[in-house]
Amino acid sequence: MDIELVFKLAALGIIVSVLNILLSRSGREEQALMVTIAGLVAALFIVVREISELFSLIRRLFGF
Repeated sequence: MDIELVFKLAALGIIVSVLNILLSRSGREEQALMVTIAGLVAALFIVVREISELFSLIRRLFGF
């Protein structure tokens, strides 16, 4: 696992949590929820891409 992946996910989490706190305190709970969902989707895209690369590496390793 690459340490860059961990840093990307941590940065995304920090940004989403700060935006969520700012929006919640300003009374925009619906927008805060949408930012949280968008952050979750972005994190899932990053993780799915890495899993896809892992499967293609395993495929090449075993010659499928």
